[in-house]
Amino acid sequence: MPKALKAESFEARARAKAAPGSHAPGPEDEGHGPRPLIIDSGRNPLAAGMRELWSHRELLFFLAWRDVKVRYKQTALGAAWAILQPFMTMVVFSLLFGRLAKVPSDGVPYPVFAYAGLLPWTFFSNTAGTGGNSLVNNASLITKVYFPRMVIPGAVVLAGLADFGLAALILFGMIAWYGLNPGLALLMLPALIVLLTVLAAAVAMWFAALNVHYRDVRHALPFILQLLLYLTPIIYPVSFVPARWRWVLRLNPLSGIIQGFRSALLGRPFDWDGLGISAALTAAILAYALWSFRRMEQGFADVI
Repeated sequence: MPKALKAESFEARARAKAAPGSHAPGPEDEGHGPRPLIIDSGRNPLAAGMRELWSHRELLFFLAWRDVKVRYKQTALGAAWAILQPFMTMVVFSLLFGRLAKVPSDGVPYPVFAYAGLLPWTFFSNTAGTGGNSLVNNASLITKVYFPRMVIPGAVVLAGLADFGLAALILFGMIAWYGLNPGLALLMLPALIVLLTVLAAAVAMWFAALNVHYRDVRHALPFILQLLLYLTPIIYPVSFVPARWRWVLRLNPLSGIIQGFRSALLGRPFDWDGLGISAALTAAILAYALWSFRRMEQGFADVI
């Protein structure tokens, strides 16, 4: 082929590359790497966050498994700590409140009554406490590579479910020991676990995002959880509270969930109104937590 034709065909290909809709390489492109990734919450941050979380589900499960292994690494008792924490707390509560203070337990043996409330509470408090510090504790990972930041507190929630399952074995053993029969009410247990998990994940995400910008959260979180323990019917039944003040307990979504756990595990009547209020509050907290997390996520790498 003559040189003139070669030059003409080369120029034609160059013009085609520079046509609208294409990008011809120029001097300004030399020495430049890939375009920077811009984190944008978009018009619907809730849907965008859930899509990103699902697309990175393998990373979510990997980090959850890592949290489980690191938690009990080089410990003499290992996973037994997941059982000892609620069990020993139940023993102390049974002695102090069940025997000495004579706190009623709605006709159920107090150890079972207390453990049925401590089981979901321990999962919630551990998840909220650990999840609230999860982003700050993984600062080196956040500043090096991008992935949906919701994966980190989400992994804490999944790891907490493993402890929840181990601790639940003791409760079922206690139910059999005392000869209790939950009956068909036990079928509600999976739905209650899902509701509790959603609430724990929402609170963990919200505190984790706040903790990045305001490190006071690290110090305030244990105090908040300690107060919430006494504002939740764990060591006492709802009937122990005067009727005119019971509406205050319903403002706490954990109240209806823990009452639901006791009803499902001990075969007691369900408080459907309280459970419905807890479900509505959990949905509202989740929506706000996701929106708030996505809004603050854009600046995590800059301030963490």
